[in-house]
Amino acid sequence: MHRLVLAALLACSALPCLAAEPAAFPRTTIDLGCVVTDLDTSVRFYTDGIGFRELPGFSVDGPLAADAGLTDSKPLTIRVLVLGEGDSATKLKLMQVADTAPRPGDNEFIHSHTGFRYLTIMVADTDAVLARLAKLGVKPLAKSPVALPDHLAKGMHLTCVRDPDGNLVELIGPRPTR
Repeated sequence: MHRLVLAALLACSALPCLAAEPAAFPRTTIDLGCVVTDLDTSVRFYTDGIGFRELPGFSVDGPLAADAGLTDSKPLTIRVLVLGEGDSATKLKLMQVADTAPRPGDNEFIHSHTGFRYLTIMVADTDAVLARLAKLGVKPLAKSPVALPDHLAKGMHLTCVRDPDGNLVELIGPRPTR
């Protein structure tokens, strides 16, 4: 048996490497796109409530959107929000599609359906973010903020809220003593 394993290892070492070469990415962060029902309300939630900064947005005309497979010839209005600085900053692109009314799905829990289900945002001060969100009428879900076990993230709290379209947003950060 050992000879068979050794022979297989030697044969593999003589072959070119079959593992994929590491991909070269100019940025190691990804941009997230989210279709919303009310662009201004959603931008306020993520900027005034959570603390994103807004960058200049852009529009995509109907023919280009159709040619790219984004929409059925409907134009897009996209507002770009950012966390961080420079090219590696995380970008959240909120968009409203002209002449449509998105149909919300079952968003009760993260296990309600498959696909991207929530955003996790690390915050420096949970209480400060919750105070800003409260001014927008946003309340934490269930019993959050809840302290995370020390073996997961010592001194950190998990708070779940919903954005204006009902998407789950997970906030993780400390609760400084005031």
